[in-house]
Amino acid sequence: MDFTFTEEQQAAAEAAKGVFAGVAPDAVPSPALTPGAVADTHDHALWAGLARADLLSLLLDERYGGAGLDAVALCLVLRESARVLARVPLLESSAAAAAVQAFGSDEARSALLARAGRGEIVLTVAAHGRTGHDPAELAVTARQDGEAWVLDGVQTAVPWAYDADVTVVPAHTATGRTVLALVPREHPGAVLAEQFSTSGERLGELRLESARLTARDVIDADGAWEWLRDLLATGTCALALGLGERVLRMTGEYTSKREQFGFPIATFQAVAVQAADRYIDLRAMEVTLWQAAWRIASGSPGALPAAGDVAVAKIWAAEGVRRVVQTAQHLHGGFGADVDYPLHRYHAWAKHLELSLGPAAAHEEALGDLLAAHPLA
Repeated sequence: MDFTFTEEQQAAAEAAKGVFAGVAPDAVPSPALTPGAVADTHDHALWAGLARADLLSLLLDERYGGAGLDAVALCLVLRESARVLARVPLLESSAAAAAVQAFGSDEARSALLARAGRGEIVLTVAAHGRTGHDPAELAVTARQDGEAWVLDGVQTAVPWAYDADVTVVPAHTATGRTVLALVPREHPGAVLAEQFSTSGERLGELRLESARLTARDVIDADGAWEWLRDLLATGTCALALGLGERVLRMTGEYTSKREQFGFPIATFQAVAVQAADRYIDLRAMEVTLWQAAWRIASGSPGALPAAGDVAVAKIWAAEGVRRVVQTAQHLHGGFGADVDYPLHRYHAWAKHLELSLGPAAAHEEALGDLLAAHPLA
């Protein structure tokens, strides 16, 4: 498989590096120092910078002011964002806009896409279900009442819920189908309760009580939720990769300077072996990420559905990012917990990503089910 990036994809990554160059991880609000949420909202200055660089419209067609790029380009940009702990809803807003473009009504596209690409509005996705462990589409019911749809249920840990102008909510119907509801902020029947992530970011528990939406605000196309779910998961894997790469670099820099018995500890075999193992984790996270992103972007057939490649990427990302930050903390010693040093921030963000991805065992089980349903020749 040739994973050489196109000129357009590389240009997107370079543009992202330019925008994120001004972000100092040391200045990112620390959950260890801030009770409750680290901030009430996302980094608006950085969001505006991403809009000026046309990085919020990567996946949108030219008619909506976008670049018409794919999931690989988005993952390249997300990778750069995680290296500096960028506090922006880039993944959620981009993925939601892409789903509206691919499956939504003409009215929804006209109302949302160009504005989202310019950074004028924020979109997010309620993808964690009632508890964070059950399928998100089962947490909310959707029924038709004449020309309207009525939603009832609860979605937990909605990222950037208090920033979002529209939240995409998966819901199941009585016939077992899944629809995507575009729920505006402060909509009748929709109530938010404050929650917090391990990174200190403000999340929202979204309660829907007989919330009514017009037909144009409900996407009922087959496969829409599965496509959006896979894109979100793959983007989260890209965030885990970027964060892990930065943490391993920090660890290498620290262990090459920290001396014990007159030698840098990086020269000790026990330290070098642990760092090498984490490097292998990162390379596995990388290759499985690009495989999943390529399947989503190209729609190419394979021995398994694209969900199989996404499951493999999630297995490596969830386990890998945890191992990388744990090893980094171990090799940094007490310095890793110093609030004047950024590693503790990366550790908190890594735990949030690990929890967002879910346990590797669950993805291994899902992969086993796919293998059973699609036996390899």
